[in-house]
Amino acid sequence: MIELAEILRQHGPAYRAKFNGRIPASHLRVMEAIEQCRTEALGGHVYRCDECDQTRYSYHSCKNRHCPKCQNQAGQQWLAKQQALLLPVPYFMVTFTLPEGLRAIARSHQRWVYDRLFQTSAAALQELARDPRFLGGQIGLVGVLQTWTRDLHYHPHIHYLVPAGGLSSDGQSWLRARNAFFVRVEPLSRLFRGKFRAALAQTDLIDQVPASVWRQDWVVHCRPVGSGEAALKYLAPYIFRVALSNNRILKLQDGQVTFRYRDSATHHWKTCILPAEEFIRRFLQHVLLKGFQKVRYYGFFSPGQRHRLAQVRALLKVSSPALTTDSDQPQANPLPAPLTIPCPTCGQPMRRTQTLLPQHCRSP
Repeated sequence: MIELAEILRQHGPAYRAKFNGRIPASHLRVMEAIEQCRTEALGGHVYRCDECDQTRYSYHSCKNRHCPKCQNQAGQQWLAKQQALLLPVPYFMVTFTLPEGLRAIARSHQRWVYDRLFQTSAAALQELARDPRFLGGQIGLVGVLQTWTRDLHYHPHIHYLVPAGGLSSDGQSWLRARNAFFVRVEPLSRLFRGKFRAALAQTDLIDQVPASVWRQDWVVHCRPVGSGEAALKYLAPYIFRVALSNNRILKLQDGQVTFRYRDSATHHWKTCILPAEEFIRRFLQHVLLKGFQKVRYYGFFSPGQRHRLAQVRALLKVSSPALTTDSDQPQANPLPAPLTIPCPTCGQPMRRTQTLLPQHCRSP
């Protein structure tokens, strides 16, 4: 099976040489990490089977959040934590999309634009939900930033998972939303656009935006998603990985990469064939800056308002789970690596006989 790492190993050097000096340091670090993941470059251990004399090399993973081979365990841990926070009410998925006319600015000012995309969309949704014509209370939001389409084009948007209801201003009642209706997307779109424009107007970037951007309708979707379980499972893989998994890559041949994707309109699988250079470019444009939080919490889900969440659970007559600090950063495993692994030939335990040091100073 062809993996992203192999594509980068074969075609990454030419990509770096062609765009030397123009590739962000964050992109270079991600390329290096994925290329070296689970190879001798990062070091590892040697295991030996006393029964059949089999030897096995086990190399360290890079633990980079953009690597398709890493972070699956962290994703499952995050999913379990969010499932514990689910309320026994219907949920909505509300999606805010950054217009095409702002995406060039977003590429070159990622941290600022993504931060404001979170802030303005969450503020717009909360403000409209507080309107008595819709809900009239405080809501809770879990937001996840996604920057790609299924065929790897640049398409920044935020998915919010929102319970279908809110807490009254006095904290004494739970206000239920209608099952098929949460807020109207037309005023929500205008409010979102106005707040983002006001934020951008505080910078010189406003002069780079075509006037048509402020006249067009901004895309906002709102749809019911049942209990929220399926929506969480949909979001979890996007938090600790980026763009595509290795099992979607079908072929690397004659400098062309073939991968599959599910068409969002028809839900049918399609294939996309790209030159390796274009494939790498599309992948790297979704690399986030170091430390950027792509999962954020607002309303009674925010860390500073978790006491309000306890009020909600009390009103809904459900017990409160033990709450911990949420993060989209992988958590360190406090347990040491196992000293034995099963032999792939006979199944007997293998002994660790040697530790292989990384080939350079940087290691996981």
